[in-house]
Amino acid sequence: MTFVQPRREMYDAIVVGSGITGGWAAKELTEKGLRTLVIERGRHVEHGRDYTTEWLKPWELAHRGRGDRELYARDYPIQSMNYAFGEATRHFFVNDREHPYLVPDGQPFRWIRGYHLGGRSLIWGRACWRWSDLDFEANLRDGHGVDWPIRYRDLAPWYDHVERFIGVSGEKLGLPHLPDGDFLPPWELTCAEKKAKEGIERAYPGRHLTLTRVANLTRPHGGRSACQARDQCARGCSFGAYFSSLSSTLPAARATGRLTVVTDAVVESVVYDETRGRVTGVRVIDAKTREAREYSGRLVFLNASTLGTAQILLNSRSARFPDGLANSSGEVGHNVMDHLSKAGARGELPGLEDEYTYGRRPTGSYIPRFRNLGARGDSANGFLRGYGIQAGAGRGSWSRGASGPGLGAELKERLREPGPWRMTMQGYCECLPRHENHVALDPERKDQWGIPLLHVNVSWSENERALREDLKTQAAEMLTAAGCRDVRTWDDDAPPGFSVHEMGTARMGRDPKTSVLNAHNQAHDVPNLFVTDGSCMASSSCVNPSLTYMALTARAVDHAVQELNRRNL
Repeated sequence: MTFVQPRREMYDAIVVGSGITGGWAAKELTEKGLRTLVIERGRHVEHGRDYTTEWLKPWELAHRGRGDRELYARDYPIQSMNYAFGEATRHFFVNDREHPYLVPDGQPFRWIRGYHLGGRSLIWGRACWRWSDLDFEANLRDGHGVDWPIRYRDLAPWYDHVERFIGVSGEKLGLPHLPDGDFLPPWELTCAEKKAKEGIERAYPGRHLTLTRVANLTRPHGGRSACQARDQCARGCSFGAYFSSLSSTLPAARATGRLTVVTDAVVESVVYDETRGRVTGVRVIDAKTREAREYSGRLVFLNASTLGTAQILLNSRSARFPDGLANSSGEVGHNVMDHLSKAGARGELPGLEDEYTYGRRPTGSYIPRFRNLGARGDSANGFLRGYGIQAGAGRGSWSRGASGPGLGAELKERLREPGPWRMTMQGYCECLPRHENHVALDPERKDQWGIPLLHVNVSWSENERALREDLKTQAAEMLTAAGCRDVRTWDDDAPPGFSVHEMGTARMGRDPKTSVLNAHNQAHDVPNLFVTDGSCMASSSCVNPSLTYMALTARAVDHAVQELNRRNL
């Protein structure tokens, strides 16, 4: 490895990572006047131009969209398990063989990654829910994890700020445990979902079926076009109709004239000055040439993803921090969480044979949490916390004939009519923060850039399993109440990582002895180091976390710039 002397230019801020939170950090920092460097470990991707499969039809793909199974098994055994992975999206996922990590025998973890400009903001599910004090106070109530140093009132104005920029379509419900926001008009429920809604809400007062709040535009917004309802978001969208770093935050940052982007630069460590007690920049390795170089900055924001940020912090050792940067608490790498999903119930909804759907709505329906909502939010049902249920209903297409009997004209004639309406429910269960769920650097094995491989040791607790059993039971009962027949539960027994909602590893907290970050995502140990990706989370809630990441990022930048202007950093 060749070392290149540090770059002489001093940036006001360095942002590591260009995904959902990295893009937001770049936008907020540059708009507040800071010359900002964004470092991305993967390749450059240009919005629109590099969405190379966006307009391809199934018959224009070599394997008609099904992909090369031998290739998947060899190079993408983990990535290919993700719902968004396919022949038309493979280039937005890492090659597992080229980017290994380690897990204990019999304890899998599915780490889904996209190493390119924009990161996973190109392939995320786009569900946007606000957290409430039911979530922010959960740890304090039941004693698991550490108390969040913030409450909903601290984040509410930043949720407003983020929603107004990204564009979130949704329905207001007036539920205190799922706060309403600044929404664009919602998508429309299908006729089957409307029928199910009537049955469920009649049988279960207090439960609701609504549209998933999603960052897909139902009308033009902020110079971006309305969604075309193609439901192929993970290919990239030239219309900019769903929020991503490439369509929204990075262009906003670039418009200030204060943004510099470096791609193909793998951050090896953060540089720490023992004398000043501050970080001074980052050390990177060129992904192509393997040359090492340094970039200097007054502020450093780590947004490399929950596991990626932990890897960088753990590998940033010094005399003061022999176990990793900002790790005096010993909590860096610990308390990994994800949402337990891939379980629920399915059923056929009779009737409505003369109804069909038009377009491909880019989101589903949702039943908000209804367990343990009391003032104490305790375990009234034999478990702690709760779950939400993501749902959807549609009619079978002609493709159902591929697995059924028949041949020739008779089969074709039968498949001219769509199949019956079917409804599926899938739960997302909250995961408790546990110290034993952790990542660590392997002492011997390294990746192709000489960085120690990450060892991921994460498992479900009995509480998550109890939540899963209850959600299956409740999903089946609600489908029955909705009028479905042939109702069956299902359970894929998915390992952690499957929901791509990994959180923890550098949690926020009130006490520097038990947490890594303070109420402003600022490292307790290093004042000019900020972490605002999923690693900052102290608990997991049961709703998708990305909107909260974005709000925390905007809030942290506001604080950082104020502190910088006061010369406290």
